[in-house]
Amino acid sequence: TNLLRKRRSGLLPLLIRSAAAMSVSHSSRLNKGVREQYMKLPQGEKVQVTYVWIDGTGEGVRCKTRTLDQEPKTIDEIPEWNFDGSSTHQAEGSNSDMYLIPVQMFRDPFCLDPNKLVMCEVLKYNRKSAETNLRHTCKKIMEMVNDHRPWFGMEQEYTLLGINGHPYGWPENGFPGPQGPYYCGVGADKVYGRDVVESHYKACLYAGIKICGTNAEVMPSQWEFQVGPCEGIDMGDHLWMARFILHRVCEDFGVVATLDPKPMTGNWNGAGCHTNYSTESMRVEGGLKHIEDAIEKLGKRHDYHICVYDPRGGKDNSRRLTGQHETSSIHEFSAGVANRGASIRIPRQVGQEGYGYFEDRRPAANCDPYAVTEALVRTTILNETGSETKDYKN
Repeated sequence: TNLLRKRRSGLLPLLIRSAAAMSVSHSSRLNKGVREQYMKLPQGEKVQVTYVWIDGTGEGVRCKTRTLDQEPKTIDEIPEWNFDGSSTHQAEGSNSDMYLIPVQMFRDPFCLDPNKLVMCEVLKYNRKSAETNLRHTCKKIMEMVNDHRPWFGMEQEYTLLGINGHPYGWPENGFPGPQGPYYCGVGADKVYGRDVVESHYKACLYAGIKICGTNAEVMPSQWEFQVGPCEGIDMGDHLWMARFILHRVCEDFGVVATLDPKPMTGNWNGAGCHTNYSTESMRVEGGLKHIEDAIEKLGKRHDYHICVYDPRGGKDNSRRLTGQHETSSIHEFSAGVANRGASIRIPRQVGQEGYGYFEDRRPAANCDPYAVTEALVRTTILNETGSETKDYKN
């Protein structure tokens, strides 16, 4: 009856628009046409370079921008910089300056050419790596195994939230229908936020990210994009920058992308970062034997990998890896052909052809790709065992 009165009074469309507006940020509702007027202004020979780095949480990304006098052609032409680590959970106020070391350069899809985005490592005041700078050791390990040519492809799942923290597009005071029609779905009643996804895809292509696909996931408002194949250290560089671009695109639309491995409790899928991996010997005829050998090594080091595969030593993944919702149990290691309920999945085509790659389904959506790829290499190529990592001296 109340709904009918509101419809007759003309209040219902207003209420619907109000509810929709409440789910996006205030800044996203600013007049973007006015912004575009300024973005078209010429900038002469000057170039904006945005430095991107991982903060002290091991999950968040930060950025700041400076002007260079001319367009940098290589990463070596971009100078080191610094920032206040006491404001990013990376230093104390009494000794807060930290160094930004440029390591990978991309085109800027927000300010456009000739402007740049730059992935950076973070060093402390004494020039030693910050605690969350896991790239430093990853690069060292990748250089050691360069002859094996390790390839990676990572499938980044994420969930879109309104600014109120509720999954975007879900009923304000309830839940959508059960999972089933949403995976790779089409239609306004099955997918939410495709504008964000397609904008992110195009922005990544423009930037030079090795993004290779995207799709709607099993839980409504959950999406996935894939990056790869990337060799060695490039995997972490490209995925981290793709994450930065995702958060930046979401900022424009006024929504939030969360990488929480289990954003909704109950009968809803969690979010992972399935990691596809191969070495050169796995990718040639007879490679299945090398894949099986690698899986055997991983099985003997399950606890170590679980500790590495999320920023909290496995606590985040314990909410996700329950043995349900297309996951394996966090307490057991398993492997199988075409089995999405196993720790390691060998694609059916690989099993039939006898070579290719395998998929580690354990990494959480909020994992650090530097840590994941380094761990895979340490176990399968460097033959490390146990819970400790070996320190390789130069």
